[in-house]
Amino acid sequence: MKKRPVYAFVMAGGSGERFWPLSRQATPKHLLRLLDDETLLEKTIRRLEGLIPLENIFVLTNHLQAAATREAVPFLPAGNIIAEPAKRDTAPACALGTAIAHAMDPDALCVVLPADAVIHDAVAFRECLDEAIEAAEGGAIVTLGVPPTFPSTGYGYLETGPPMRLGSRSLALKRFVEKPDLETADAYVKSGTYLWNAGIFVWKASTFIAEADRQSPRLSGFIRSLTDIDALSTLMEGEFATLPKISVDYAIMENAREVVTVPALFDWDDVGSWAALPAHLPADENSNSLRGKVVIHRSHENIAISTSRLVALCGVENLVVVETPDAVLVCHRDSVQEVKAFQSQLPDSLK
Repeated sequence: MKKRPVYAFVMAGGSGERFWPLSRQATPKHLLRLLDDETLLEKTIRRLEGLIPLENIFVLTNHLQAAATREAVPFLPAGNIIAEPAKRDTAPACALGTAIAHAMDPDALCVVLPADAVIHDAVAFRECLDEAIEAAEGGAIVTLGVPPTFPSTGYGYLETGPPMRLGSRSLALKRFVEKPDLETADAYVKSGTYLWNAGIFVWKASTFIAEADRQSPRLSGFIRSLTDIDALSTLMEGEFATLPKISVDYAIMENAREVVTVPALFDWDDVGSWAALPAHLPADENSNSLRGKVVIHRSHENIAISTSRLVALCGVENLVVVETPDAVLVCHRDSVQEVKAFQSQLPDSLK
């Protein structure tokens, strides 16, 4: 039997607010070197090596980030960086990826994944993704679910059912669940039947089109209208901005005929704020996580990052201090989620 080609589409269009001042609209989280000398986007693409050829990996971004994206992943063909002409949501992005794959080969399989997750065990990730690809061959939409390690109220959940077949790790998916309150999240974790929704999906192009025909015909019409990959830019300019602004969970996943989940065997963190960094950076004897030119005295459990100038901490604790050439952030670790709140007060040159 002919092996279906597999194409990967990395969704990389974040707004860059939570990691201000290091991140900006043109250089959001996935374009930062938060942990080492590689951007999160590069790490995401490198993680696919050996499973999906580089020429089959596309990055879906926007026009503000296109130049920085090409600079971050020069090893990808320039034509594989696709700049969406308008800010929509994940359903149009998924339709765009599926359209590209379908135009390349109607039998294609699509892997859709975010650009900014941190996964250290790349081998286990590829094993799970390979299993998801195999499950998608049978006509299901497949999502990777992460076993929860604590009752998070910041993630969506997947309620799982029994294994799809004897000896299979793939589980039937009962439903997608929105971000719960703490009590509900605690019950989910204790039940053992819920996984975090990692936003990593696999499907046959034909499966996605069939579901879109049933649930969102404007998406399937957009996909079918791309019959020649050379006409992509014309299609993008003419139709993409008219697609419904809706998430793929709402538009397709929640009411799809068959959705399967593969539980992750790998570590996973979406690194949603500055407070997530200590889990991935070395700490000193006082639990400070430091990068760049930072000196400390009698200070504990701080996160401090310098990009150019010296940062000195004295007699403080539980702070986040981030220095860039044009701005400095100082906030309590408990307030990192509020970094987005003052974005409207910033001059455009600092957004």
